Amino acid sequence: MSLRVIAGKLKGRKVKSLDGSEVRPTADRVKESLFNILMNKIEGSIFLDLFAGTGNIGIEALSRGAQFCYFVDKSLKSIKCIRENVAELNLIPFAKILHRDVLKVIEILDKNNTKFDIIFLDPPYYQNLAEKTLIKLGEAKVLKEDGIIIAEHHKNDKIRERYGNLVKIRENKYGETILSFYKEEI
Repeated sequence: MSLRVIAGKLKGRKVKSLDGSEVRPTADRVKESLFNILMNKIEGSIFLDLFAGTGNIGIEALSRGAQFCYFVDKSLKSIKCIRENVAELNLIPFAKILHRDVLKVIEILDKNNTKFDIIFLDPPYYQNLAEKTLIKLGEAKVLKEDGIIIAEHHKNDKIRERYGNLVKIRENKYGETILSFYKEEI
């Protein structure tokens, strides 16, 4: 399956995908809706793509004007795919690719005082990873002031209204898929 960049300077360019059921790419209509919601926040942002899979979402963010993107995934197949996509689209200077467990990376980023404007997470469904990641993000200090966290998850996943200082501010439903938006309460 081949994915494509929807908008921005890379509009129409193809993004390689992975075969099999290991990766479930964000559907185009969900991706388009996500970026329409984030439209005023993307330009010049520092973006964190957790459970990045093919890098599809982070690449879309870079295409639309994000300054830099961190891609994180623990699957070696995914990391290879992200590396190929980033190289093919000449995005190497704007990307850092981390082959590690997402929860461990959040701890490291927090320790290093690395902060993000936008954090997107799209973990595998049915493993309670959205909740575990949101708990970790609620404990860490990795979100810039006025930053936003978006969790893509299945409609049956139990996602709370609050994780530490993070408060859910919006929820959008697309069939089986939900995007939950969180901000830090000051």
